[in-house]
Amino acid sequence: MPTHDLYANDPPDPHWQVPASGAARFSWEYDDGRDRLLALYQKGKDKQWDGRTRIDWDLEVDPHDALGTPDEALTLYGTPHWDKLSAKDKGELRLHYASWQFSQFLHGEQGAMICAARIVTSAPDLDAKFYSATQTMDEARHAEIYGRFLHEKMGLVYPINDNLQALLGDTLRDSRWDMPYLGMQVLIEGLALAAFGMIRDTTDKPLPRQILTYVMQDEARHVAFGRMALRDYYKQLTDAELREREEFVIEGCHLMRDRLRGVEVLENFGIPKAEAEQLSERSEFLRLFRKLLFSRIVPCVKDIGLWGERLRRAYVDMGVLELGDSDLDLLMTQDEELAERLDAERFAAEERERVAEVRRAIESGAEG
Repeated sequence: MPTHDLYANDPPDPHWQVPASGAARFSWEYDDGRDRLLALYQKGKDKQWDGRTRIDWDLEVDPHDALGTPDEALTLYGTPHWDKLSAKDKGELRLHYASWQFSQFLHGEQGAMICAARIVTSAPDLDAKFYSATQTMDEARHAEIYGRFLHEKMGLVYPINDNLQALLGDTLRDSRWDMPYLGMQVLIEGLALAAFGMIRDTTDKPLPRQILTYVMQDEARHVAFGRMALRDYYKQLTDAELREREEFVIEGCHLMRDRLRGVEVLENFGIPKAEAEQLSERSEFLRLFRKLLFSRIVPCVKDIGLWGERLRRAYVDMGVLELGDSDLDLLMTQDEELAERLDAERFAAEERERVAEVRRAIESGAEG
């Protein structure tokens, strides 16, 4: 079925065009490269995988409870609107929220694919171009997987959120070669990792857990790439140039924070936009969720050298400044280890099933 037929709301235009700017850069130095980045490139090659075979698509999904979301996590919980919903209505609400979340993941992954391809074009160093080529493939795989989940398991798709689209547009329209790194690798990827992780660590549903765990294994490398490249480059910038990038980060963080309300879902349940925004702002769960979503962004911004007074003040206002001391390397290591552990658990179970099947066949033959 065409995606257009699955949209909860009509997207404004089936094709979104962002004017390209900035130079395409070639490098004729093929031998020299940063050891850390070349090692990451090798890891990117070694860790390629096929979403058709690594993920068990035969697992059943109840679209009306795809993530096992508790009532308390839904914005309408505890309001008069909640009391009016039937059990069927609450299932529909869960369907729309999960579809909205995974739709934004899908659109973000397409944006990441385009930004990674843009880095291949614009990055001045060949080692960065090499790694970005592997990331472009990673992001294509992620978009494929999220698209399949929404089409085959949910049957519902939401258009890209206005704020996510605005940040993607700002990132791609900027002619400076480092901005796709900053907008995508640090802001959008960092926020996505935190969102993926929260769902991965709380859901009891095996298919979305598999998808998120395996995607996060790739994303840990992507954020590491952005940190390496930008940390080296930003040491060379003037204070004025650093302040320009901090302004971009502040604006991007506000856009990302405001993206996360899911107001579009509530509007589809007959709640006016202004009231939907108020209900979202009052949600205690949403406030906690927002704060956790910056757990990957703030330490990364600090690590790459963007930590001026105005940026720190903005993070104080958002209530996330203390996240700058988080151990980002530990979080990324855990993301990779969880994927490897999930593989080990799944393959061990499959091996036990095969052994049991062979044993039953032997026993059946002996009885015959």
